[in-house]
Amino acid sequence: MANASLAALYRPQTFAQVVGQDMVKSILSRAAQEDRVAPAYLLSGTRGVGKTTIARIFAKALNCVHAPTGEPCNECEACRRITQGGFVDVVEIDGASNRGIDDVRRLRDAVGYAPLEGRYKVFIIDEAHMLTKEAFNALLKTLEEPPPRVTFILATTEQHKFPVTIVSRCQHFVFRQIPEAALEAHIVSVLEREGRTFEPEAAKLIARRAAGSVRDAMSLLGQVLALGGVGSGDGEDRPLTAAQARDVLGLAGQEVMDRLLGVLAAHDAGGVASLVRELLLQGVDMGFFLRELGGLWRNLFLLRQAGAAAAADLSLPEAEVRRLTEMAGHFSLTYIHAAWQMTLDGQRRILTSLEPAAGLELLLLNLALLPRLLPLAELNPAGTPPAESNGGPTPVAPSSSVASEDGAALSFPSVGSASSCVGGPSVRRAEEATPRPAFVPPARREAPRRSGPPAQPASGGGTDEVPAYLLDDEVPLPEPDGPAAGDAVVAYLADIPAAGASGDGGPVAPGGRPSAPVSGRPGSASRRAAEGSAPRLSAAPTARGASSPVPPSPPATAAVDAEKAPLDPSLRWTDFLAFCEGRTEVPAPMLRQFEGSVRGDNLVLRARSQVMFNQMQRPPLSKGLEKLAAEWAGRVLSPVFLPPSQEHKTEAEWRTEMLEHPVVRTLQTLYDATLLRCSPVDENR
Repeated sequence: MANASLAALYRPQTFAQVVGQDMVKSILSRAAQEDRVAPAYLLSGTRGVGKTTIARIFAKALNCVHAPTGEPCNECEACRRITQGGFVDVVEIDGASNRGIDDVRRLRDAVGYAPLEGRYKVFIIDEAHMLTKEAFNALLKTLEEPPPRVTFILATTEQHKFPVTIVSRCQHFVFRQIPEAALEAHIVSVLEREGRTFEPEAAKLIARRAAGSVRDAMSLLGQVLALGGVGSGDGEDRPLTAAQARDVLGLAGQEVMDRLLGVLAAHDAGGVASLVRELLLQGVDMGFFLRELGGLWRNLFLLRQAGAAAAADLSLPEAEVRRLTEMAGHFSLTYIHAAWQMTLDGQRRILTSLEPAAGLELLLLNLALLPRLLPLAELNPAGTPPAESNGGPTPVAPSSSVASEDGAALSFPSVGSASSCVGGPSVRRAEEATPRPAFVPPARREAPRRSGPPAQPASGGGTDEVPAYLLDDEVPLPEPDGPAAGDAVVAYLADIPAAGASGDGGPVAPGGRPSAPVSGRPGSASRRAAEGSAPRLSAAPTARGASSPVPPSPPATAAVDAEKAPLDPSLRWTDFLAFCEGRTEVPAPMLRQFEGSVRGDNLVLRARSQVMFNQMQRPPLSKGLEKLAAEWAGRVLSPVFLPPSQEHKTEAEWRTEMLEHPVVRTLQTLYDATLLRCSPVDENR
């Protein structure tokens, strides 16, 4: 059998040789030993876990010359002929090619004859779920009341396709996937019987790649031995190494995962694109890569959450546990949990996509930019004070969340709060969910009735002053048609205060661009002007359903003093970046998101984004940075972090801000208009 596969060459011939499935083996072995055989058995489970193998062993145990016995002898004539497939009383049928009602009728006719050579007539139907509905119906009566000394064994990988009437007539045994440790031991046993030298890590890789299937493990082992274990010119076989197994099977190494975590911690989109390109050039198996990535996030989450208590359940070497624990310190628990869930959700979508490479790159880019989608309050390091305006804390209005039809949470700001969104989708969905009011001509428009006393003018007690165009029910909307429509609209819009201006004609930002997000109540701008507080700048967009983020706080006095300290020209920032290459305390790509300098006894770092400013102040990263700075400079340098010098707004943020503007709302109401694009105007032009 020189051309036989390893799966056929080392197929188990007794119950004891079968890997795993201890419960099924014990039940069937005892049934054969006590000669208490059921009319029909249904064996279901994933591929390559021993369903057909156990069915053949059971058939041999029933027809062995030493029967009734719990194990076949494999020496008698009956056992040898069943192994070779030439025993007349054991019939093995392929359900995929014999699936019609005529095939089942011929089978039913053969059942009526008594066994010719053995003790039992055994019918093994492999892939039985392929039988047609009519074939199943024709088999019902035979399965329920078969002749004496006849038994059926149905093997399938898709048990859900069986009619309930068939399942109820069978003893159903579910075969489980083989544990990785048992599969690894079986691979080691086969390699030893083959007389091949190997690295233990290679056997572990093949067992992990087989995903609980013995047949897959044997196929992968044969592939690796054929392509990765051939010697040079002396005819001797080389030892099977883990590197050969990775190259042949297209598996990513540990260094690839370490590099991926580094670029994700640094939020380096360019590094992600470069890594994906290298994975594609190496021909890495995407399915296994995503499984490995999901398992890595699981290990990081458990170590980050439970610490040393979870190390015993991971079954990892002590050095590996220490390495993963150090990696987990670079991410927050919220980030790891979200990344784990996104990886699991994206596996099937990527593998079934028409462009799986693009799907993988999109997933990794989302993971790299994930902190931008999380609430900024969760990214602020411990101890960072909230933003203040003119010496006092800036109030943040609460927001309400509702669920859309597809289950996604939509956030709607309360009255007087600035709206927030991520890239604009939540705003568009809110517009679609809320129909715009139809235009009502003045002649047919009925004034709404209000109950209670008339509204009183606002006093200096902090109550928002409501404009007249919102309170006066007698103010008619202009007609959209007619010769004077344009003048009427202009006059009507002139009564509406512009965003960022007070109700009494206060200043407007130059260039016609609002200097602050307009709240849901137009009077809030006048109230802020009366109280003497400056308007707030809108912060970066937050996740869907999250509250409005807190704007970045101004640098503290100590940070300002550190920035004004004399510059040390002998210690350059570029030299520090080169020193940090390859270090694990702080990823070098993350440091490249800062502009740094040594001033006095401080290492001053100016962040390019608010997210990086918050992330770097986390204790694991800040302490690692202080350690690296001390090693590089030869003296103690205290890191001082400065927020971004300028706030950058995306087009989606400008769109969200302008959708709250009273003028834009009025135009939408009058003419059913849609805001297509909103971008800032260059004031220097």
